[in-house]
Amino acid sequence: MHTRVLKVLEFDKVKLQLIEHVSSSLGREKVEKLFPSADWEQVVKWQEETDEALLALRLRGHAPLGGIFDIRPSLKRAKIGGTLSPHELLDVASTIYASRQMKAFIESLSDEKTTMVYLPQYVQQITAFPELEQAIKHCIDDSGEVHDHASDRLRSIRQQLRNTEARVREKLESIIRSSSAQKMLSDAIITIRNDRYVVPVKQEYRHAYGGIVHDQSSSGATLFIEPQVVVDLNNQLQEARVKEKQEIERILTELTAKVAEHSDALLINVDVLAELDFIFTKAKYAQKIKATKPKTNNQGYIRLLKARHPLIDPNVVVPNDIELGKDYTTIVITGPNTGGKTVTLKTIGLLTLMAQAGLFIPALDGSELAVFRSVYADIGDEQSIEQSLSTFSSHMVNIVDILRNVDHDSLVLFDELGAGTDPQEGAALAIAILDEVYERGARVVATTHYPELKAYGYNRSGVINASVEFDIDTLSPTYKLLIGVPGRSNAFEISKRLGLDERIIQKAKGQISTESNKVENMIASLEQSKKQAEEELAKAEATRKEAEQLRDEWEKKWEELNEKRDELIEEAKRRAADIIKISQREADEVIRELRQMQKEKLAEIKEHELIAARKRLEEATPTISKKKAAKSKRTHHEFRPGDEVKAVHLNQKGYLIEKVSDDEWQVQLGILKMKIKEKDLEYIGSAKVTETKPLATVKGKEYHVGLELDLRGERYEDALVRVEKYIDDALLAGYPRVSIIHGKGTGALRKGVQEFLKKHRSVKNIRFGEATEGGTGVTIVELK
Repeated sequence: MHTRVLKVLEFDKVKLQLIEHVSSSLGREKVEKLFPSADWEQVVKWQEETDEALLALRLRGHAPLGGIFDIRPSLKRAKIGGTLSPHELLDVASTIYASRQMKAFIESLSDEKTTMVYLPQYVQQITAFPELEQAIKHCIDDSGEVHDHASDRLRSIRQQLRNTEARVREKLESIIRSSSAQKMLSDAIITIRNDRYVVPVKQEYRHAYGGIVHDQSSSGATLFIEPQVVVDLNNQLQEARVKEKQEIERILTELTAKVAEHSDALLINVDVLAELDFIFTKAKYAQKIKATKPKTNNQGYIRLLKARHPLIDPNVVVPNDIELGKDYTTIVITGPNTGGKTVTLKTIGLLTLMAQAGLFIPALDGSELAVFRSVYADIGDEQSIEQSLSTFSSHMVNIVDILRNVDHDSLVLFDELGAGTDPQEGAALAIAILDEVYERGARVVATTHYPELKAYGYNRSGVINASVEFDIDTLSPTYKLLIGVPGRSNAFEISKRLGLDERIIQKAKGQISTESNKVENMIASLEQSKKQAEEELAKAEATRKEAEQLRDEWEKKWEELNEKRDELIEEAKRRAADIIKISQREADEVIRELRQMQKEKLAEIKEHELIAARKRLEEATPTISKKKAAKSKRTHHEFRPGDEVKAVHLNQKGYLIEKVSDDEWQVQLGILKMKIKEKDLEYIGSAKVTETKPLATVKGKEYHVGLELDLRGERYEDALVRVEKYIDDALLAGYPRVSIIHGKGTGALRKGVQEFLKKHRSVKNIRFGEATEGGTGVTIVELK
């Protein structure tokens, strides 16, 4: 890649635009050294880095790149034993802070599951030095002054300085306020000469105050005298200032030593920050010019969609579609010198260089550019007076140099090929040069106004004609590139619109051969056909976009409908859950009341009380639960006494006692016996077939065995005795399951009871009660 080509294609001007977006001198240095790469993998990496930086800017709006300084000279001096100034140390602290901020910024983006690869790799190299940063900030303020609290000695020295200065001023103020001051002093002020406090004394009263003369006015009428009464104090002040300077020097030396200790790691930080500033500069430039990331290849294929020249005002630039390298490798742009051809040539070349430098290009998404080993350009008027070269000779010098180096991995741009000499010879030479470059396999774009090259595009495979559209009505080019249509002369139309006599125009047309007229008519027809085809394509594209928009809208509405449906279902579930909770609370309340009644009466609960409780439970049952229970599918089972069942509408488990009618059972739910319809019962498990044993039936109230044993308040040994007797009574009563209430407390009684039950030969299983049964304060015992 030759530097001359970069200048001809105005790549340097793009770099000047880039520099406007740098955040530090380090980034500026990187931009100034920016040079396109011919390594495809390197170009891909650069493009990905720019893309990641652009993603970061889109997500956060900015990157924390402030406070970066080029501290490399300071680090070098620190390393060889020099002492850094306060401002240099502040720059080091600021750069450490910037590197810490940048590291946190990129890591926060990585936490958001972004697909970043390269930027995290950069910040991994950054080492944070918060202790060094804090040490510098503790000792030096933002203006570069060393703080009093940088050391205890410095604080003491400065306190002494302030006290001495106050005493000096006090004595001098008494002098300038005295009655004789107006006569002896030129002005009643205290000033400083040679770092010592003095007063301005008139020449004739120089001996009135004694002391030392430090200066005099330009006229000699005033002497600046340090009165004898403050000489000793000024000496003390000077001594304190020397001590202050020495202490500051010691503090700066100490801080510099800490910087030198980490100089190698800090240099790496600086290099990383320079690279990141440069990458974000490219991203910010891409935002400014509305550029996109191009696909890249190493097969010499170029496809630009609505490409714009980045240095032309975006309000006037005309975007163009350009394709090269697949069906054809050479484009010949023909037509008169009406402008637009050279801009197209430069756009192709400059966008190629930008892409190979890792910059995004001003074109639509989907554009693709090849990575070339070399880009050659012969553009513009190269006439050299110093070398006595004509325009033609100067162009030919460049072309000879190009032909000496061009190969299949090159992009070649010729502007007005063969111009500056005899038209016939120039056209023949242009054709020969194009043939040579084409045979070498290079990608070529050439402009010419020779009509002979129009046929060249038709007679050569791999070559296509193109032209820049010209508007006859406005007598100006539209700058729109027409691929596949050669340019045609508009001389007659232009002359006619400018007022040239029709008779002269007809006479001129008669001088042109029939073949030339046919070619011009063919070109005019091609232009019309292409324009019509493009209009149809634009309409079709608009229709397609409208259809896609409608499809997106309907998909969005469908998603919203599904979301709304899910919300309604969730709301219904929440309401149902609330109803069930209310019902369960009511049921718990009923059960608590029944237990309380049982406890208070120490006898069986009367039937009317059970009926009232059952009514309250039924009223607490939510309607929705009944519907669900009715609809729920349960396998058919022939119920038998002793079966474990679930009362679906109450969400309670229990055991069947006996069948009281064709469709109704008496069910034991905890301590409560209820009549429940068979359709509201769900089968859980069968009653265990046990050997029939004769049971002693004891009649009488005093022998009643309850379904619960309350041990709360009992001593440990007494409780175990009661448990053993209760289990025997429950077995005799034929109970399949009983409850033992031991409370929560310290857990000792609960643990002892459960250990006893686990070892009891007649206990099948034990478990804690459910929430509605008393939780961990109750042990449910299943008997064999």
